[in-house]
Amino acid sequence: MWMADPWPAEDLTTDAFLGGRLRLRQPRHEYRAGVDPVLLAAAIPARAGDSVLDLGCGAGAAALCLATRVPGVKVTGLEVQPPYAALAVENARLNDLALEVVTGDLSDMPATLRSRQFAHVMANPPYFDRTESLAARDAGRETAMGERMPLATWVTAAAKRAAPKGTVTFIQRAERLPALLEAASGRLGSLEVLPLIPRRGRLARLVVVRGRKGGRGAFRLHDGWLLHEGRVHPGDHEHYTQASRAVLREGAPLTFGG
Repeated sequence: MWMADPWPAEDLTTDAFLGGRLRLRQPRHEYRAGVDPVLLAAAIPARAGDSVLDLGCGAGAAALCLATRVPGVKVTGLEVQPPYAALAVENARLNDLALEVVTGDLSDMPATLRSRQFAHVMANPPYFDRTESLAARDAGRETAMGERMPLATWVTAAAKRAAPKGTVTFIQRAERLPALLEAASGRLGSLEVLPLIPRRGRLARLVVVRGRKGGRGAFRLHDGWLLHEGRVHPGDHEHYTQASRAVLREGAPLTFGG
């Protein structure tokens, strides 16, 4: 179940992304984008003129981060919750960026997308398997974070929309990696995994997984990307590595093996 009504203006905040190059309006008390969609967008190897589909685009964080980083890219977002879809359109206008937004469910792909293929497809599927966790209290956050369809459905939808040799990229919790790789089997090749490590000495909490439609390259597990300096949180301020700061604040790409 998802929301049907938009938020009043007082329930929205305007937040800076990419060091202030991008401003996004987001609901104050429901699902809010953090660094994950920024990292996802940074991992897309898109060039000007490429078409990109963002499955589950929410308020447009990943799509608009990519459009900001790669001028001339043609981004389309699919979002199941109408208020978030409307907010993505508003955020595109706010930043003078081109973003096509389609409202619909990826398990029943809208006709306007079924006939199209994209050079790149990206997605930040819900992180939590609700057979093993508790649902969020509000519908917007639950739809964004609680899995209501298996990862295989996301992978199948993404692979179908990717053009031959096109890339498909996901960001997901590290514990869901086996399920994601299993879902990709037979649908995507040339699979690569980039673990995202919070701090030195810690386990990876997130992974970025990229595959290619029709790819035949060997599986590659890359060295982990270190997000923060030091082994402990230094206090109430940012402590990103120089490379992570370049991605999150300056719009640099998130490179696999780099």
